[in-house]
Amino acid sequence: MSTFIKSQVKNNLDTQESYKCNKCKDRTFILIDDEAVPCECRYLREVESILKHSGISMEFSKKTFDNFDYSRNAFAVNIYTLAKCYANSFKDIEKERCNSVLFMGQSGCGKTHLSLAIANTFMKNGIGVVYMNYREDMTYIKQNILDSEIYNKYLNRYKNARVLLIDDLFKGNITPSDINIIFEIINYRYFNNKPIIVSTEKYKSDLLKIDEAIGSRILEMCDKFNISVRGKGLNYRIYG
Repeated sequence: MSTFIKSQVKNNLDTQESYKCNKCKDRTFILIDDEAVPCECRYLREVESILKHSGISMEFSKKTFDNFDYSRNAFAVNIYTLAKCYANSFKDIEKERCNSVLFMGQSGCGKTHLSLAIANTFMKNGIGVVYMNYREDMTYIKQNILDSEIYNKYLNRYKNARVLLIDDLFKGNITPSDINIIFEIINYRYFNNKPIIVSTEKYKSDLLKIDEAIGSRILEMCDKFNISVRGKGLNYRIYG
């Protein structure tokens, strides 16, 4: 075989290996009898895109129902059962007013893990989820509050996501700006029946005290699926 032919063969192999799917060459469709038909890889690419745009890190994408330890106490069983039930019921309740889930309780009881387990389950099923780390993202939004383009871009992302996960809602010092921003997001989702997954160290009375309009909307949206975890020795990071 000549050097030229060997080079061409190598180039062809390299080109093939550069595609995730050699069947459709990453177009996500193939032609059959001059008709475009979705390739079998299309669903996988859509799921990858959903994860990429979710804001969930690769480390957090590993949080699943399977690796949650619910054997440590009765509270862990209860919070796991609620999360699993919500995930299984979602397609039937998504368009309803009570279509959301709320995890309340002390740090380390599994709220974030199970919130992410729900989100990761949804995304594997092609349901888009956007992750909002309350403290970090709220800081960034407030830093850009005078730049209407960036400010509205971020708010619209959280307002219009098919499912919004708010992690550690109202963690730390709460300012009037925090309340105004969260109200705008929650109020929009409330009136448009857009689901939320919320984890917070606050309890029902705390949420209502911080802002009754926000608290009452969240509690109504999560009326069917909410749980409070409190008590000594429930922080699995310390006692697990």
